[in-house]
Amino acid sequence: MAHISHAKKKEEGGDKMDEKTMVNDILGGVKADLTAYQTAITEAENMQLRQTFQQIRNNDESFQYELFKIAQTKGYYVPAQKATTTEISTVKTELQQ
Repeated sequence: MAHISHAKKKEEGGDKMDEKTMVNDILGGVKADLTAYQTAITEAENMQLRQTFQQIRNNDESFQYELFKIAQTKGYYVPAQKATTTEISTVKTELQQ
């Protein structure tokens, strides 16, 4: 289900997608796929089908995390600023109500 965009970088050898663009496109595609798998899991009546979707989702989550770590190491992806202790406490409180 991977979704690859058509963003390309012109180079002397022709059209080539640069590595950063490819990594970010793949991460975006996997994120979309994970959302679709979650929907399929919650809507699947057949237990075997549900478990298959769960297995695929788990594999994609592992792949996404590995690729994220590579992207982060290479400076392709900078995560959002970490939440403060106060922000975390506020969210926990709101979710427990």
